[in-house]
Amino acid sequence: MSTASAHAERHSPLAHHFRDMAQQFDAAKLGIWIFLCTEILMFGGLFVAYIIFHGLYPAMFAEGARWCDWRMGAANTTVLIISSFFMASGVHYTQTNERVKAIRCMAITIVLGFVFLVIKYFEWRHKFELGLLPPHFFHYQGAHHKNLALFFALYFCMTGLHGIHVVAGMCLITWVMIRSIKGEFNSEYYTAVETVGLFWHLVDIVWIYLFPLLYLVG
Repeated sequence: MSTASAHAERHSPLAHHFRDMAQQFDAAKLGIWIFLCTEILMFGGLFVAYIIFHGLYPAMFAEGARWCDWRMGAANTTVLIISSFFMASGVHYTQTNERVKAIRCMAITIVLGFVFLVIKYFEWRHKFELGLLPPHFFHYQGAHHKNLALFFALYFCMTGLHGIHVVAGMCLITWVMIRSIKGEFNSEYYTAVETVGLFWHLVDIVWIYLFPLLYLVG
């Protein structure tokens, strides 16, 4: 094998155990969809707990929702929807070899993720100041429903887990953006960009469910 061909093989995006790029892409898509299904099952368990407790204590959820600022929740919903648009645009521009536009869209997506976390920080800080916390830490004195702490246990668990996914998504987008800057993706190979985009869209979809369940339930 010549030096040139050896160099090309080392830098080829095709892994040695795949027949061709199409097979590698299909395997990656199947893998990410299986992973996303496990993510849905994880959040699904929390949604089931929500349904059960809401059926038992509807008044508790109505009172808890009054302490969730729907304006901030709506702002975060808008931010994530816009971020999904830019992430999808980043995938599109990668597929069409428009690298600069793709990088720009990924950078905007990361910034919007940061905006989401900043808004969430102010929401959480307000609840910490009031003592609206999960059981054992709950010390708000004006609660009308005796189980109000249970609502905030679900609130912090669901929004906290979602927030971790936002951070993970931002890290993954940063990773593919750096690789895009290095010129590793093009119309022939964009698997990592598309799979990271799918993960980010899941983060968006989960929040679209969390917003009405936690902020508008009352």
